[in-house]
Amino acid sequence: MSRNILVSALILGVFGFIGATLVAVTEFGTHERILENERQALLRQLYEIVPKEQVDNDILAHPLTVNARDALGQESSTIYVGEKGKQLSAMVFEATVPDGYSGPIRLLVGVDSNGVLLGTRVVAHKETPGLGDKVEKEKSDWILGFKGKSLTDPKLDRWKVKKDGGDFDQFTGATVTPRAVVNGVKAVLLYFDQQKDALYKEYLDKAKTKP
Repeated sequence: MSRNILVSALILGVFGFIGATLVAVTEFGTHERILENERQALLRQLYEIVPKEQVDNDILAHPLTVNARDALGQESSTIYVGEKGKQLSAMVFEATVPDGYSGPIRLLVGVDSNGVLLGTRVVAHKETPGLGDKVEKEKSDWILGFKGKSLTDPKLDRWKVKKDGGDFDQFTGATVTPRAVVNGVKAVLLYFDQQKDALYKEYLDKAKTKP
């Protein structure tokens, strides 16, 4: 009896070891592929906002991590820097709008070196289907209307939805969501206007130490 128990335990142990080894080998073999797939997905998002011909550096090579909760809505935000001919061409900001109708709304906001919006995309939200979800590019073209806007076009006091006396459309039956996104994009533009030089210097310093 004892011998049978010992043999069974050894067999189970061997199968357990083989199973764990197979899992480890599979994970090791696919880890790099998963990371590369994630990298390519992020690149596609960034190049939707910043045209490829506008940058000649690896926009993912030296991202900045900043703590700018008041401006970007989260404790830690990532900024991707694009260059053309060794000059600043664009910055793409990760930002979170905290006051969506159903919770936070995560954005990518691209700004060129002159403070003009290259584009905005909503990358995550919990807004009401059929109403607030129109901030998605796949649901409506509303989000595309930010391209070409700046702090002077429209004027700063017009960075509101039309219901609040501004220049931006709201959705029928849903004002809270577009209002939140407009305010969030404006906050990014203000942050860029105030911090552009410091951010670009930080990027150059980082690029020097991490080729």
